[in-house]
Parts: sequence; C-alpha cells; structure tokens
Amino acid sequence: MSDPPITHSLDPTGPSHGYPAQDRATEKSDISDSTASHPPRSKPDPTTGGQNASQGGITTSNAPSSSELTSLKIKLQNGLRQFPDFPTPGILFEDIMPLFSSHELHTDLIRVLELKVAEVFGTKLGEKSDVDVVVGLESRGFLFGPTLALRLGAGFVPLRKKGKLPGPCETEAFEKEYGADHFQLQSDAMKKGQKVVVVDDIIATGGSAAAAGRLVRKLGGDLLGYVFMMELDFLKGRDKLDAPVHTLFSGQEESLKKET
Repeated sequence: MSDPPITHSLDPTGPSHGYPAQDRATEKSDISDSTASHPPRSKPDPTTGGQNASQGGITTSNAPSSSELTSLKIKLQNGLRQFPDFPTPGILFEDIMPLFSSHELHTDLIRVLELKVAEVFGTKLGEKSDVDVVVGLESRGFLFGPTLALRLGAGFVPLRKKGKLPGPCETEAFEKEYGADHFQLQSDAMKKGQKVVVVDDIIATGGSAAAAGRLVRKLGGDLLGYVFMMELDFLKGRDKLDAPVHTLFSGQEESLKKET
C-alpha cells in the first residue's frame, strides 16, 4: 500500500498492517469467510474449479470442496508470521512475505483468491472471466494482482503514489498516519465501462482503498468490488467503501480486545 512498512495502531486516521501487541492476535485456527456479509464457514461454496493445470493464463479446473477451501485458508494463515514491537513498540506486525517465498504457499494463495473471485463475482474457473481489469494498490497489491489477473483473463493496472507514473494521470488524495498522500492512475489505464476489481493485502482504515475506487470511477471503470487477503475488522475500513468488500481472512474484532 505504500513503500515503507505500514503498521496497525488504534489511531483511526491511519492505515495499518498489524495490531497492538497487548491485543489478542488472530487465532491461527480461526478462519472465517470475511465477505461483505461475513457468511458462516459452514456455508457451501458455490464456486467451481480445482488445482490449476498450469501457472499462468486461463486454466482448466475441477469443482472444489468446502473442505479444500477451509484447509487451504488454515494452511495459508499458518504461513503468516507476527513480529511484536515492529516497527514501533506496542505493534504486532503481520508479515505476509512467507506466502510468497514458498512456491507451494504462493500457489495456494493464488488458488484461493481465484476461487474467492469466482464465488463473489460469479466468474467461472477455466474460462475468461467477466473481470476486465485488476487494479493493485502500491505496493503489496503488486505481489499477487498480476498473477490473479492472468488467472481471470484480465489486464493488470498498478495504482501508484503520485509522481511515479509517466504521462497524463488522474489523482486522488487520502489520509494516512502522517498526513495526506496521493494515488494516481494513468488516464488511459482502462476503458470506459470495463469491469474492475481492486486488490490489496490488508484493509485497515480503508482510506487508500477508497481513493482507489474513486480513481477507477474517474476513468469510467465499472467497480465490481474489492478483494483483500486480510481485514482488521474493528477499524471498520469497509464502511468507507461504496462497493462490495471481500476478504480471505478476518482479523481481530474490537470486541476481542476486551477479552484480554
């Protein structure tokens, strides 16, 4: 989402990627389908698809079982690491990098993201989806956005900080911990009416994602919704977004802090 590590704090004005160490960390076994309606884990998964036959492009898949999705989510969350007191004392930082350094976990992550998109946006695995463009937020959205776009038969567009893209650009401001920042999209990055999904690693306060959505609409894109790897529920970031929000893992809720 930005060049320096983004951390979590209880300050509602800034984005975050971890949570205070005194709070209860996300339980490894507490995997939930965190979507716009937070359906129960027992809800049948309507998607179709199976292990991808190749590592790129649109692939042939078999119908997944709910147990497959559950086990993959548990496996992925077990691959995450937490670092107490990083980058400042009192912060527990969620590190997603092990999911990319392992070929097996990386493959599983893209698999689960593809299944999630199929579930929530009605795409079909093994066929070109109705998604035309995947927009990835700087910078962690760049880690999986292009590969997911290949799976969907879509293009990938990077959303970058101001001054990093050449040519005419559209600009939107958003608030962060240390003041205002700006995102940009190249003015010709998408065509009017193209169907767009915005992706990033974590939704915290929602300011940067909201700016991304405004930029997509400035360019005439049809914003289908947002997909995140993880959500820190108690920061209520999804309340700032005016399109459906879907996540793989649900982070700590505000009520849980009172249990410690």
